[in-house]
Amino acid sequence: MRLFRRRPNRVRIPPVQGAVETPERRAERFWAGWFAALPEIAAALGDAEPQRVEGLLCDLVAAVHPDLHFALDRGGRAIYALVVSGQEDPALRAYTDAWKAAAPPDDAVWEFHDSVPPVPDPTGVTVNLGPHRLALADVRVHAQVDTEAGVVDVAVHHPLLADLDPATRSAMTFLPLDATLGERLAGRRLRRVETAQHLPADTIDLLELRELVHRLPE
Repeated sequence: MRLFRRRPNRVRIPPVQGAVETPERRAERFWAGWFAALPEIAAALGDAEPQRVEGLLCDLVAAVHPDLHFALDRGGRAIYALVVSGQEDPALRAYTDAWKAAAPPDDAVWEFHDSVPPVPDPTGVTVNLGPHRLALADVRVHAQVDTEAGVVDVAVHHPLLADLDPATRSAMTFLPLDATLGERLAGRRLRRVETAQHLPADTIDLLELRELVHRLPE
């Protein structure tokens, strides 16, 4: 799994002169750039060197909106998945909606998502963060359920969290939750999310958290 990346300070693709910069127009430009770059992207992925095209994809995504994030990952139904996410920011929904509406149909090679989808088994995922390899199987969650509101407050712990810098620690707090529930369900059902550098009492694993959230009343 690759973390979301964006690089808003890169040089962006210039807009077409005279074009109205609607979300739909920006999405059209993204997909034109995507198809032009697809041979280069496929070659980099085939060589297991996705970093070769990370800058290119940063530019394409930033041209839709500079606050969007993206990830390249293994697909659930296809070989590869491209995720472009506004991380549940309502101000970005028009851009991700337009991007997804203009996307080509999923096929055997590519699938496209406008939010982080859940992975089938998050406990089988290992995240590479610099020199650290963090197995999501080692994540433990302290969960407090508010049944009346239909939400859960969580504190997320991993044994290596204390070794990470603050920004990476924050990312590693939210990434297991998105991988477990999917970004949209996590945004709807998780009310307060905290980082627990020390193991809390009464914890559950990620699959137990998924089961708990799915049992919440609508």
